[in-house]
Amino acid sequence: MLRQLRTLALAALALVLAVACARGGPGGGGSATGEPIVLGYSNWAGWWPWAIAVEEKLFEKNGVNVEMQWFDGYVQSMETFAAGKIDGNSQTLNDTISFLPGANGGAVVVLVNDNSAGNDQIIADESIRSIKELKGKTVAVEEGVVDDFLLSLALEDNGMTRDDVIIKGLPTDQAATAFAAGQVDAVGAFPPFTGTAMKREGAHVIASSKEYPGAIPDLMAVSADLIDQRPDDVQKIVQTWWDVRDFMAAEPERSDEIMARRAGITPEEYDQYRDGTRFFTIEDNIEAFSPGEGMQHMPYAAEKMADFMVKVGFIPEKPDMSNLFNPSFIKALS
Repeated sequence: MLRQLRTLALAALALVLAVACARGGPGGGGSATGEPIVLGYSNWAGWWPWAIAVEEKLFEKNGVNVEMQWFDGYVQSMETFAAGKIDGNSQTLNDTISFLPGANGGAVVVLVNDNSAGNDQIIADESIRSIKELKGKTVAVEEGVVDDFLLSLALEDNGMTRDDVIIKGLPTDQAATAFAAGQVDAVGAFPPFTGTAMKREGAHVIASSKEYPGAIPDLMAVSADLIDQRPDDVQKIVQTWWDVRDFMAAEPERSDEIMARRAGITPEEYDQYRDGTRFFTIEDNIEAFSPGEGMQHMPYAAEKMADFMVKVGFIPEKPDMSNLFNPSFIKALS
């Protein structure tokens, strides 16, 4: 009898342990172990949701030890990642190409957060009504990165080049402040700095990312070494993004409050930027990572962007992009 009771007790214990282990697997709760994985993010509407993962402890719920490192300067975040001082970063596709290959095996895109759908803007004073009227004018922009890229696209569409304008290179926050103070004629900026620029009387948008769908995908890129050494943790990071998106759907007011606080703006101002960022679904991600023709396919878009950036002088030559995309983490969720 005693032996039968002991057997039953051991069986019950095994069942409890099995349930506990199952709950600790990918997608479920679990303890965050290992050295912290450090991911960078900066001021962009599509990346503010990472603050929700931090405040609601969603990384911990997925059992991955992540430190989200905030950068006041976008370029600084990319330089830090390219130097191998952090494990991953939030950055656009064109800027990821500019910094290839980067350290620690090179940058690899594992997730598309969103597409800019109007939030990247070229804003001019009231006397300038079109891109063509920028000829000979001074435009403040962070040189060589996302809104310089947008400016270059818009100029080319109008038969112009960057040589037709006077570029004043400044970090985006300072560029917006200089425009608002009347020190330059136009500015390229993204939220929340577009809000600063629009405080100038008569300021208005003469071009935006809305006219260039697919031209500015916003991503999470991590190092190839991280993928090689901790693929399960990379999977949990990607899973956490979708938990963030679920939280945004279930708790919109709380989400807006967290994101606005991270951005340094009010929830009311955040609302102004809502339509200018198109968050991607898993299906959108699958399409973005897949081969095909059209800017909705990142392998195609990357080739076009690299050609364009060589042409306008952003990069000296087209980099090796054969290992730039890894869709396996998204496919595992589909």
